[in-house]
Amino acid sequence: MYFTDRGIEELARRRGEEEVSLGWLAEQLRTFVDLNPDFEVPVERLATWLARLDDEDDDLGDELGL
Repeated sequence: MYFTDRGIEELARRRGEEEVSLGWLAEQLRTFVDLNPDFEVPVERLATWLARLDDEDDDLGDELGL
């Protein structure tokens, strides 16, 4: 288990039954980056990856080394 899995597991356990909009998630990510500017690049990469999940010809996975 990766260190980050603990946070993901906590999220799933505590809020896994909730439904949220992607607009709400985007706002929470903006707030998080405002409070934690050092995380701007990883949050940007995550948001871009999520936005492009259905794009078959997307090279973002290549750019991220995935």
